[in-house]
Amino acid sequence: MKTDKFLIALLSVLLVLVCPGASAYSLEEMSAGQAYVLDNGVTAPIYDYEAAIRESVWVQVPDFNGCGSPLLVAADIIRPYELDGTAKVPVIMVASPYYLCLGRGNELEMKEYDAQGNPTKFPLFYDNYFVPRGYAFVAVDMAGTARTTGCSDQGAASDLLSVKAVIDWLNGKAGAVDRQGNPMRADWSNGMVGMIGKSYDGTLANGVAAMGVPGLKTIVPIGAISSWYDYDRYQNLPFSYNYPSYLSDYVAGNRKIEIDCGPCFANLDAEDGDETGAYTEFWASRDYRAGLTTDASQVNASVFIIHGLQDDNVKTPNFARWWNLLGDYHVERKLWLTRVGHVDPFDADRDYWVQTIHRWFDYQLFGIENGIDLEPAVRVENAPGQWVEAKDWPRREHEVRLSPRADGRLALGPGSKGALSWVNNPDQTEATAVTAGENPNRLLFTTGLLTRDLRITGAPKLELEITHNAVGGVGQVGVELVDYGVAERVLSEGDGVSTAATQSCWGDSSEIDDAWYFNVVRRMGHTPLQVLSRGWARLDTQGTHRLTIEMVSNDIIVPAGHQLGLVLVAASPEWVVTIDAAPTTYTLDLRGSLLRIPIVGRVADFRPGKSKVPPQRMLTRGSLPKPQTATRIPD
Repeated sequence: MKTDKFLIALLSVLLVLVCPGASAYSLEEMSAGQAYVLDNGVTAPIYDYEAAIRESVWVQVPDFNGCGSPLLVAADIIRPYELDGTAKVPVIMVASPYYLCLGRGNELEMKEYDAQGNPTKFPLFYDNYFVPRGYAFVAVDMAGTARTTGCSDQGAASDLLSVKAVIDWLNGKAGAVDRQGNPMRADWSNGMVGMIGKSYDGTLANGVAAMGVPGLKTIVPIGAISSWYDYDRYQNLPFSYNYPSYLSDYVAGNRKIEIDCGPCFANLDAEDGDETGAYTEFWASRDYRAGLTTDASQVNASVFIIHGLQDDNVKTPNFARWWNLLGDYHVERKLWLTRVGHVDPFDADRDYWVQTIHRWFDYQLFGIENGIDLEPAVRVENAPGQWVEAKDWPRREHEVRLSPRADGRLALGPGSKGALSWVNNPDQTEATAVTAGENPNRLLFTTGLLTRDLRITGAPKLELEITHNAVGGVGQVGVELVDYGVAERVLSEGDGVSTAATQSCWGDSSEIDDAWYFNVVRRMGHTPLQVLSRGWARLDTQGTHRLTIEMVSNDIIVPAGHQLGLVLVAASPEWVVTIDAAPTTYTLDLRGSLLRIPIVGRVADFRPGKSKVPPQRMLTRGSLPKPQTATRIPD
């Protein structure tokens, strides 16, 4: 946030009066060698943020992708001046490719430096809030970005090992120099590192944790990727073409050291396998769940996952499959699921989030027994403003089995004989596909009206038997599970949030780096429908295909009186690449098709009633998202 300097100075004077967490504790109350004082069970803000040590180091590591000389990884550091040489401190780290090309947080803050290249401003609130409480904050420029050399490789070795090197340095296992080339040691670090970040930043945390890096105590991935295949593909259908090189080139924007990464990016295009969409060694090297060198079995850090259930950028399979695997390996876990899109919890539930992450880092990095580990591990917002807690997720109790019928019903029980066909329209929008009216370019099946609320939790699965005769031999299918019925919902527009005119303060300020952030509010509105889950699949070769599409995960309450709908299309131009651009006829075998929906509570029951499927003209703004699959970035 850019604020008038006079106003910042005035706010700094008033800070102790207006900022939450101001403390009357003094340094004299600390035990010898201890870096913190507790106030009501949490670390108190007793250190002078203005006087904090701000410095940059460059950690030297090998060239990991063969595209240049050894990497120099830039890490900007801010830590309490009063503890220098007195007590060692833990580190909160955000490694990111975006510090100079996009910015971080809702206000797109970027790093800033003085004329000598020393850091003066750190994005996000972590430094303002945690440094006065005895933590160091380290902001790492990922390989190929900002002030780090090398080339990005979209989540593979260069990205991850550049970040790992900084953790190694913080633990005395790697060398670093300052701007003048003088050796720098992290003798102020206690070696305990907690990584946090949204999207790509949180993805780096997932990847480094999946390497089992010593010293990494906890990670907090927010809206993060656990397998780049799942970010770039859905059952062998790319969301766009040549995406790894596109993203790697994007994050190199505004970098301070010019390096020709063209050959590296050309290799990405040659190896990404867009032609088949298949999971190959290329993608296994970018898979943190079960990859070549990274997998869940190697995770030693605790993991606190936060994800928006309406996130159409980093889709929910990225957290759901990661969460389940971590449980299989008995990793200490915590999970928050919010009813918004690709949004940081600082901008979704700010007060409660800051309290929670404060206690989490106190427990994980300082070892303060504050009881957070004894609380329910899972917190889910399954309706706007309605939160439930549980020991695990998903809380599956039953499964609703629905089969499509020839009369357009989606009914309980096994399928019936018969088949239905539709004709592919490569230009059909989602708004056309899910609304009422005669439409030869989709199949639409609906249930009766729900007799009581239904909570869906987890990933619906659709078993299909489809026949096609696409030109070129390759077809595609897209499916959607829809809640039909008017309700007040979190809108898809703007990921469900908007920036307010008011601000709140979260930490201490300096003349350049203030702790004031614009508040964020929910975008709420009445809509006639909501797509609960989507999925897509490639259909190689002509003929009949029997397949199961595991749709994206959700946890949501469908109100009584609403209808469930199942929509089938071929091309989905707003979501995935079009590989069948012809008016191909697709035929669904009804007996061979079944929808399985995981639920909590009693099995669904339906009654007859008037259809809730609206005409397209009744769609309100924010009823459906507007995906930009070709140019989206994990931001």
